[in-house]
Amino acid sequence: MVARPIAEQRAVYNAMCRAFHPGRPADVTVSDGVVAADGRDIAIRRYRLAGKASRAIVVYYHGGGFVLGDLDSHDDICAEFCAATGSEILSADYRLAPEHLHPAAFEDCLAVFEWVAATSALPIVLCGESAGGNLAAAVAHATRRSQRRAAGQVLIYPELGGETGRSYIEHAEAPLLSLSDIEFYRRIRSAPGQSLDDPTFSPLRDSDFTGLPPTFIITAECDPLSSDGEAYRGRIVAAGGSAWWQEEPLLVHSFLRARNSVPRSGEAFARIIADIARLGAGDEAPICPQVGEMAGRPEGGAKDRVPSESLGFKTIRHRSGAE
Repeated sequence: MVARPIAEQRAVYNAMCRAFHPGRPADVTVSDGVVAADGRDIAIRRYRLAGKASRAIVVYYHGGGFVLGDLDSHDDICAEFCAATGSEILSADYRLAPEHLHPAAFEDCLAVFEWVAATSALPIVLCGESAGGNLAAAVAHATRRSQRRAAGQVLIYPELGGETGRSYIEHAEAPLLSLSDIEFYRRIRSAPGQSLDDPTFSPLRDSDFTGLPPTFIITAECDPLSSDGEAYRGRIVAAGGSAWWQEEPLLVHSFLRARNSVPRSGEAFARIIADIARLGAGDEAPICPQVGEMAGRPEGGAKDRVPSESLGFKTIRHRSGAE
């Protein structure tokens, strides 16, 4: 995929996203808008559950290697998060590389968060997938001392700036995302002289992990990035914070696309939904915390989770065509 021209990569990615889109749940209403920031407009899409007041707002940053994706690419995921949690979901269409190098995407994501914080009194949960997980974490680090910090963050197989963890070695040639792919995406978004130690670029390399909100990280076993989630959890806990990490066995990067066809992916999706809902309700502990982590210890069995049937959430199936 990364060997193709950027325009072709985007066309293929967008076609794949359309093919997997099952249609929005019928009771989700959607509206598009913009956030004005420093002379530019950042497109946003808001998802609300018809006839129900939201208890929280989830600011969502899509994946795509900082190069691919837009409001449409993750439209179905956002709509299903809204239907299952009852929270308002706000998706941000941040600027992409290589046309816009770092820190453009981060600045857009930060601006959207700050706009939400200034215009809504609801608790804010940050959520991002892959590259979006990086951006969510970077925003959490940048705003942790603010009066309106995030109530929690949910990071789905995030790229956080690691490079020497176990998974980088064991799964360097994993399907859907390889180590060489990761290196490509890091290079293509880097401004000249970019430091990998910049926490807005690599949140895992921040020197300070205090003050971060309760954090849930979910990764895939067969993904070079899994160790990023493990290391990030460990650093937050070591700094006195609350964080939980779940490595989903046998799954690969981008497994959310298979949530309606692969049972294990659907179970992981249900866990993510449950944790978004609980963080939005002010409950720090994920629905199925790992053994040892409730006491703030980083040594938890990564696969010690109860079956998804007991969570009270199910994967959202087709209920209507895309609007």
